[in-house]
Amino acid sequence: MNYREAEEYVLSFTNYEKTPGVPYTLANYDLRRMDELLVPLGNPHLAAKTVHIAGTKGKGSTAAMIHSILKTAGYRAALYTSPHLISLRERFKINDDLISESDFAALVTEIRPLVDEVTRRSAYGPLTTFEILTVAAFLYFQRQKADYQVLEVGLGGRLDATNVVPAPEVCVITSISLDHMAALGDTVAKIAREKAGIIKPGVVTVTAWLPDGAWQVVSDIAREKGSPRNVVREHHSWEELSSGLDGQELLVKGRLGQYRVHVPLIGSYQQENAVVAVAAVEALIEQGARITSEHIVHGLADVRWPGRFQILRRNPFLVLDGAHNRDSIEKFMSALGGLFGLIVPCICMPGYEFNPRVNTKKVYIICGMSVDKDIPGIIDGLIDCFFCTAAPADFFHFILTRADHPRAADPVMVREEFIKRYWKDRVQVVDKVDAAISQALAAAAPDGLVAVTGSLFVVGEALAWAEKHPEALK
Repeated sequence: MNYREAEEYVLSFTNYEKTPGVPYTLANYDLRRMDELLVPLGNPHLAAKTVHIAGTKGKGSTAAMIHSILKTAGYRAALYTSPHLISLRERFKINDDLISESDFAALVTEIRPLVDEVTRRSAYGPLTTFEILTVAAFLYFQRQKADYQVLEVGLGGRLDATNVVPAPEVCVITSISLDHMAALGDTVAKIAREKAGIIKPGVVTVTAWLPDGAWQVVSDIAREKGSPRNVVREHHSWEELSSGLDGQELLVKGRLGQYRVHVPLIGSYQQENAVVAVAAVEALIEQGARITSEHIVHGLADVRWPGRFQILRRNPFLVLDGAHNRDSIEKFMSALGGLFGLIVPCICMPGYEFNPRVNTKKVYIICGMSVDKDIPGIIDGLIDCFFCTAAPADFFHFILTRADHPRAADPVMVREEFIKRYWKDRVQVVDKVDAAISQALAAAAPDGLVAVTGSLFVVGEALAWAEKHPEALK
């Protein structure tokens, strides 16, 4: 098989990333299917030391930070993340390099007979695209002789295909909020129970500061499994020294030392992610990892994580962020407002004067959502953060669009929901992402702001558009 054939083969299987609301049960997520693939391959998932990361938001950013620190320390570091933005190859990374098309094709060709055999038996239900990709990742990382593999959970944790590693070096749980509710549950406590399924007996668990409903659940599970728990904000603290469009500088106080770090990722919510990464790395140091404070500082300074508050262009500004639930939308919009001097939550109070720092004349928010998300909550998050009666009448404009993806919500339907909460003359529909971006940039130029958000699938299409139109980013 060549790369395209291998990609088509893998994507021909059950793909829950394209099918919303599949119940998170053994009937659909059975880890015995992973065993049927991994055991005949010699258990490649056991070859490298593992950092396992779950959470509603921030797990990808945190994974990228830990991976960057390990790479800087001289380790051969593997990174497995999902979903991808443009290419499946993004999910498989060794140090700075994505898997090549030829290596991906060779791996899939090699495991295809086994995959077909397991599919024919179907002893524990149909294999999924994510399971096949995860097995391919483990095999690739083993062949590449990775020292560490940093694994981002795909969905939940307890039944996720990545949860076959019996004894990671450290388990990490980032922030928890309402998302994937049809699958994981309609409260943060239920969602937390699924995320905490990655906690292993005796293995250190590092967690972000969790909301009350999640806090007790994770604490109880860690206690039951005898997992020492290291809680950020309880055992670590940080101070923001500066922040701007090129990132932010922090003073992080850890258990093993203090670190003055520059994080090139934008948004105050990335500060806690960085501290969680430091806490996880300190746990690795205590287990013998050869990582110094200089490695931590340089590793965080070198982290790259596309599609998360990524500035593609200035004059006018074009900003991308894959926020896709109310909590993350509010955080992104609050950061956008703070950095660009726009509107932030609770700013519409007596005495407030509208005064954009960058002389922005118009703001265009391009938003495309997935049908299985909390669409009313996302809309409320957008409006609560950006609506202000002090702004000029033509200041804010919302363009609703959709990704070319089976889970994409119909923007016409979203608009109906939108205009229940907002003036309809400021909300329009442009069906294609690339057309929405081109239209917004033309209308906002030269001193406006265009932000693309609501879905990683929409952000992925925006990045693909940017690759095809480099002249538009000048």
